[in-house]
Amino acid sequence: MNKTLMIGVLAAVLAGVAYYVTQTGESGPGAPAQGAAMVEVTLPEELSQRAQVGEKAFNAVCADCHGQNAAGKMGNGPPLIHKIYEPSHHGDMAFHMAVQNGVRAHHWRFGNMPAQEGLTRADVESIIAYVREVQRVNGIN
Repeated sequence: MNKTLMIGVLAAVLAGVAYYVTQTGESGPGAPAQGAAMVEVTLPEELSQRAQVGEKAFNAVCADCHGQNAAGKMGNGPPLIHKIYEPSHHGDMAFHMAVQNGVRAHHWRFGNMPAQEGLTRADVESIIAYVREVQRVNGIN
């Protein structure tokens, strides 16, 4: 293989790696700051009473990692207002199981989610109501 071709291949590989890193939010110029919201979230004009309770519980227990309004938090946790968490892929039971047992990292690179103590089944149902109502306003059904 001639030298010019090898340099071209190496340049293409390096460009691919640079693109991957910048597009996955790993690091580099233009990457969102640590703790920044990962997605833009539109909020409902009004939440149901149950979702209002869920919002308070979410803010108290979940927002440290999943961000305000479930928009995710760079370096901490994924957005729940994302098509990955639509009801047909991660049903309500997945949220219950995540709270009860934790979650092994599989869609995102934030590491494993630990089980969350101190939440009742009713608390989790309210959190789910909140997340689902916000998801719907953002086109996630």
